[in-house]
Amino acid sequence: MNERELLDGYLLLGGLLFAIGLVGFLVRRNLIVMFLCAEMMLQGVAVSLVAWSRFRHNWDGQSMVLFIIAIAACEAAVGLALILALFQRSRTLDVAYWQDLREPGQSRRVDRGVPEERREERIWPRLTPAGVMPREDQDKNKETHRARV
Repeated sequence: MNERELLDGYLLLGGLLFAIGLVGFLVRRNLIVMFLCAEMMLQGVAVSLVAWSRFRHNWDGQSMVLFIIAIAACEAAVGLALILALFQRSRTLDVAYWQDLREPGQSRRVDRGVPEERREERIWPRLTPAGVMPREDQDKNKETHRARV
């Protein structure tokens, strides 16, 4: 395999990584997945830089990759801290819930409606205090306890 074919293969791999990361970033609404897709795009660029560096027989691309790795590590630390702080505030990782973080005066833009949270009302059995007999006049159709476990 000559150098040109090797370069083409690495550039194809870098382009695929970048494209998959871009599609994932644009399609998904979960912040952690979006963050990982941005990291995948950075790695696609890094693979392409290393391929060009090897093809040109110089160290410029590989030294740039070291800077990309350092920046990606810092971005991971800051991004994870932001995601955790926002999750503690809203208890969700869906981006659509965070429309209230906009600057004052800007309109809300939602691509899809946020589904309302449904909570079913459950009737839990109540136990009588120790030494007190339960009432017998309870509705017989309501199941308030299980005879067997």
